[in-house]
Amino acid sequence: MAIVDLSLHTNSGLDLVRTLRQQHPDLAILVLSMHDEALFAERALRAGANGYLMKLEATEHIMSAIHEVLAGNVYLSAAMHGKLARALTVPRRDPAGSVASLSEREFEVLHLIGLGFGSREIARKLNRSIKTIEAHQANIKEKLNIPSGKELTRFAIQWIENQ
Repeated sequence: MAIVDLSLHTNSGLDLVRTLRQQHPDLAILVLSMHDEALFAERALRAGANGYLMKLEATEHIMSAIHEVLAGNVYLSAAMHGKLARALTVPRRDPAGSVASLSEREFEVLHLIGLGFGSREIARKLNRSIKTIEAHQANIKEKLNIPSGKELTRFAIQWIENQ
């Protein structure tokens, strides 16, 4: 079993989950993270994780999460199970032009913008060049039909607050 944090010094925890899943298809992977599950649980599962547990809940739920994942089940909080179930039963309104259309890296950049980080800080955090981060920002603006950097920042902050 592997327990992975999303916030790693040199790379994304989602990238590590993908790599682990490719190299060890039968490995049980639990993501334990400070990041809100409403933002990252679904992406962690898509990357290959078997469960997602927020660090705030870890003390109470870590053993049951480990048992569930080792038993071959998916572990999510009850609230997240409900959210995913609703998403499956309610038709998506606008898949094009939505946050769901972003790549994993673009999603990370949007999240960091919403947390108040600037381009230089994001580049440092993700171990990428400023030019690369600016390219991701341009792609995000295009995909979400956002006209300016200021509007992108406003959108990112509101998006995080509404999750």
